[in-house]
Amino acid sequence: MAQETKTKEEIREAAVAKTAEKPWETLTPDEKLKRRFDAWLAAPGIQFATPQAKADYEERVTNVIDALQLKKTPARVPVLPTLGGFIETYYGYTSYDVMHDVDKAIDVMTRGTLEFQIDTTVGAEGQPAQVWEILDFKTYIWPGHGLPVDADGVQFVEGEYMPVEEYDTFLDDPTDYYWRIYLPRILGALAPLSTLPYMPYAGQTASVPTSLSAFGRPEIETALKKLIEAGKETIKRQQKSAPATRKLTALGFPSMGGGNSKAPFDLLGDGFRGTKGIIKDIFQRSEKLMAAMDRLVPILIRMGVNSARIGSCPLVGFALHKGADGYMSDEHFKTFYWGPLRKVCLGLIKEGLIPRLGAQGGYNSRLGVIRDLPKGKALWAFGYATDMAKAKEAIGDVACMMGNVPATRLHTGTPEETAEFCRHLIDVAGRGGGYLFSTASIDRHAKVENVKAMIKTAKEYGVYS
Repeated sequence: MAQETKTKEEIREAAVAKTAEKPWETLTPDEKLKRRFDAWLAAPGIQFATPQAKADYEERVTNVIDALQLKKTPARVPVLPTLGGFIETYYGYTSYDVMHDVDKAIDVMTRGTLEFQIDTTVGAEGQPAQVWEILDFKTYIWPGHGLPVDADGVQFVEGEYMPVEEYDTFLDDPTDYYWRIYLPRILGALAPLSTLPYMPYAGQTASVPTSLSAFGRPEIETALKKLIEAGKETIKRQQKSAPATRKLTALGFPSMGGGNSKAPFDLLGDGFRGTKGIIKDIFQRSEKLMAAMDRLVPILIRMGVNSARIGSCPLVGFALHKGADGYMSDEHFKTFYWGPLRKVCLGLIKEGLIPRLGAQGGYNSRLGVIRDLPKGKALWAFGYATDMAKAKEAIGDVACMMGNVPATRLHTGTPEETAEFCRHLIDVAGRGGGYLFSTASIDRHAKVENVKAMIKTAKEYGVYS
């Protein structure tokens, strides 16, 4: 058995090495994706705890790959619920705990992964509170900072953080706008950076040293020190969490964490113009809005590519906030939302990545539009407001889907009702493959017996004969 395992490993490594002989820029999108999948399956740098752990890891990753590509039916439906606040409460922690103490977040991840045995590592939802506090992050409030200590999760602070008069400034130089105007506005610790002079690319000229004099001012030094402090705090968290994740990988549990990006409309509408502002822009300054989104497309492609490391899961996550049914007309959705987002998706696909499109809200009226991506190159994560039967019929031949056990089932139902719903969902969405069983984030008040019944049913019933 040991010799057989070694032979399989050698074969796989040889295949990876053969693909790697060609320079990355000469590879086709399919070849790039294959290289990323091969590296993810190979788990570079991981010494598996046992042969069984290695086999479990490979089986879990292979099932996801088969589901994503729509080329073959997996052995089993991958079971990937987001346990969210539920798992934190299950182990006795609050949102405040996991946001302020990375060791508690790691405890949730480790114990939750080993106890619940889903097909990926289990993550706590905690954001890095100390980093946010150092920088005086103004677009969120969280437990102990704007919210009671015992509050659940974080809340976004809606606002117009880019006034309409600044569209041209943004269009002229988005990077300069981001660092000298936007960040000083949303991060209180960086407010002094708004006083820096505009420093465009000017080549190697004698004026460069003089233009740097602003960095000698005390207030700029203080702001930069805050950035350094936040960076060091982030590294401290990473130095603890990364080894914990690798340990779980060595025990057979892959991470589904890949890269991340944003829909251009969401980026402008969430954090820059605000919901009210961007809706007015559709009608009052559509050309400016489209120009700004066009400027963002290559930036968001690069964001996704740079955040998705070779060897990790090649999914790039999107949280789609403003494209749901009823938010805008079908024509506006095609023009302002889907058009720019599709360009970002195609750019990522070209680089061998798979967009994971988290459709928040119902997408029932959008299904005919969003199928317009290459087959087997996108993953749509639907919430409970999307009819999974309609989605399967509309896009199941071109894209993998994941979803969508509603929170109400886990809060108010019985284990028997939960199991029955899960079987029906797998029958509908899992027909013929191309499906990942999942949930929206399960909150703190779900019934333990229902969550366990959901996982058990999905793993046992989702086997393809």
